[in-house]
Amino acid sequence: MTTLYWFTQDLRLDDNPALIRAAQSDALLCVFCVDQRWFNPHRYHISSMGSHRWHFLQQALEDLTSALSALNQHLYIEYGFPEQQLISLIARHKISRLICSRQVGSDERKVLRILKERFPKLDIVEVDNYTLFDQAQMQTMSLELENGFTPFRKQVENLSVPATAQAPMSLPRPILRSVPDPAQPQWIPVSYRRPPASQTLHSIAATGGGEQAGKRHLHTYFNSDLPSGYKEVRDQLDGWENSSKLSPWLNQGCLSARRVAQTLRDYEARHDSNESTRWLLFELFWREYFQWLALIIGDKLYVQKGLKQKPQHGCLHPERYQKWCHGNTPWPLINACMRQLRETGYLSNRGRQIAASCFVNELGMDWRYGAAWFEHQLIDYDVAVNWGNWQYIAGVGVDPRGGRHFDIEKQTALYDPHRAYVHRWAPDAPEAALDSVDAADWPIG
Repeated sequence: MTTLYWFTQDLRLDDNPALIRAAQSDALLCVFCVDQRWFNPHRYHISSMGSHRWHFLQQALEDLTSALSALNQHLYIEYGFPEQQLISLIARHKISRLICSRQVGSDERKVLRILKERFPKLDIVEVDNYTLFDQAQMQTMSLELENGFTPFRKQVENLSVPATAQAPMSLPRPILRSVPDPAQPQWIPVSYRRPPASQTLHSIAATGGGEQAGKRHLHTYFNSDLPSGYKEVRDQLDGWENSSKLSPWLNQGCLSARRVAQTLRDYEARHDSNESTRWLLFELFWREYFQWLALIIGDKLYVQKGLKQKPQHGCLHPERYQKWCHGNTPWPLINACMRQLRETGYLSNRGRQIAASCFVNELGMDWRYGAAWFEHQLIDYDVAVNWGNWQYIAGVGVDPRGGRHFDIEKQTALYDPHRAYVHRWAPDAPEAALDSVDAADWPIG
């Protein structure tokens, strides 16, 4: 059997059941596809891939390449359109089986449909490699997902997370004896070829992408007292130690959710569980929920009316959009959030909610453009979590309250009472007016 393993959000050897499955072959081709569409402003006037995540991804691919080389394997990186590149490789090397992690994004699922149509006899195997639970465990729960997170959480709390697996000690022979190191194509922006600057000493970018960096961070975090105090600091707007910061490695697949859950259980065995450690597990469940919801609702994840098919009156106001993106609004807290996001590729959970609420409520704009900006900027972007949470804030998703509207002044008083966060990220005076023209493009004032 000749297997092609399509790496996606699973850039690791540890606890990778898809790779273990692929290892049961006579020959193996390991492939990662850099999609040209990531760099084109093809949907909401902005590209999917920003420089922060691209740099982090590059580090992860370098780390994976090194790990595979130690097992006498190669990582074949293809640039272009995944469906075309995979079709070519499958035909050229007479691939009989393709294995990948289960895909929840509509673009990735479309690639698999194209491959199935092009190669009806190709054995396509999707493995639950990105989630805590597997599809067999979820089969009896699919009807509950659209009813909201709480019913889901109450059920999965009683499920056993599958055991983690060690990295394989060996892999089948590679199909290719060597892999060329092609120059990056011209459609990758030149500005992306240098690491983005960051103001933070302990920044995610400085910590580095890849499995080894993720393991080091996981070990450091759970060998400290920070998890036991997580609940008290989780809503803080800034600070390296105010959240676990595991999401970039989780969402790139450099760490498995099951490995994180096991490490959390081991921590609780040493320190006893408390509200803080339960909050960490709660947030793993929240991430999990959106994966299975996205898989079920498909393209409803991206439509303006959302899952609830609720009419929305938001539009795209170009001036307001640019001011929000660049942190030049009348609200200092929003400016600080958006500038931190642009400069570091990261924003706290609290900051994301406040900024998204402002976009939908104060600015009155189509939530999808805000979600697309976050997709472009976030170093820890996840398609299901990002778009599901934006639907939640906009009131077209699974929020039983029908959306969230955060009072910006109240949030400032609660979480930045001394203006330390604003002073750090947006010390200049904010814009006095939101708009310079009215709806008919007449100057105001």
